[in-house]
Amino acid sequence: MDLLLAKVVVVVVVLVVVVVVVVVVVVVVVVVVEVVVVDVVVVVLVKYWHNSTSVVVVVVVVVVVVVVVVVVVVVVVVVVVVVEKVVVVVVVVVVVVEKVIVSK
Repeated sequence: MDLLLAKVVVVVVVLVVVVVVVVVVVVVVVVVVEVVVVDVVVVVLVKYWHNSTSVVVVVVVVVVVVVVVVVVVVVVVVVVVVVEKVVVVVVVVVVVVEKVIVSK
């Protein structure tokens, strides 16, 4: 019984660590992308301010990048939440099965 519980705990800990690492990596990538985009936009705006077409293109690019980043973050958060829920369900099922086996 204790061995099974220990295995469940190990699996849960590993899954949680993986999820946390994925979230951290995604957040870092998103921040880097945002910083790079902002830098590029500032350079382009400063360099080509007189050309209104360039400004429009830059604004469109910024909007697209921001939307993509937001979508990626939302997807990652949803995946993390789903993974956490699945882990909880698996743990509950294992514990219940374990109790049934022990009671017999």
